[in-house]
Amino acid sequence: MKKEYTLTVYTEDQMGLLNKITIMLSRRKISLESLNISICETDKMYRCTLVIKETYETVRNIVLQIEKIIEVFSCYCSTNEEIIWKQIALFKVKTSGVISHENSDHVFKKYNVRYLTIEKDYTILEATGQENEINNLAVELKGFELIEFIKSARIALTLNSEAFEVS
Repeated sequence: MKKEYTLTVYTEDQMGLLNKITIMLSRRKISLESLNISICETDKMYRCTLVIKETYETVRNIVLQIEKIIEVFSCYCSTNEEIIWKQIALFKVKTSGVISHENSDHVFKKYNVRYLTIEKDYTILEATGQENEINNLAVELKGFELIEFIKSARIALTLNSEAFEVS
C-alpha cells in the first residue's frame, strides 16, 4: 500500500544530486510531492528533503540507490509519525476584503496567521502549518478576495535525538 514518506539526503553537491534523483524517480514513474534543499547544521553540506508516496519496499530501494550516489553521505527515510514537519505559506488578499469580513479575527487566530504588510489595495499574510491546514486556510481566504497564494516545500526534523555526522 502506498504511503507518504519523507526522504532526507545529506550531500555536498546538491545540483548534481538533484539531476540523479530526478532521473531515478522518473524511471520508476514516481512523482515528487515536495522538494526542499537548504544548508544544514554541518558546514559545506546541504540537506535535501523529498516527499513521495510509494510502497515501503520501493522507498527502501530508492534510499539504498540514493546512498550509492558518490556525493551522498546519508539518506534517511521517515514516515509522518517519525518527524515534525511544517510548511509556510504567503497569501495576498484585498485589504477591503479583510476589513469587510466579519470573521477575519476568528479565521486568523484559528490558523495562527500573521500580518506581514498592510497596503491600501492588498494585505500580505503568513501562515505556518501542516499541508491540510494551509490548504483549508486558502479555501477560507477566497472569501477575503484572495489575490495570490504560495506555499513552501516541506521542512522536517526527525523525532529522535540523533543528528547527522560526517565520519
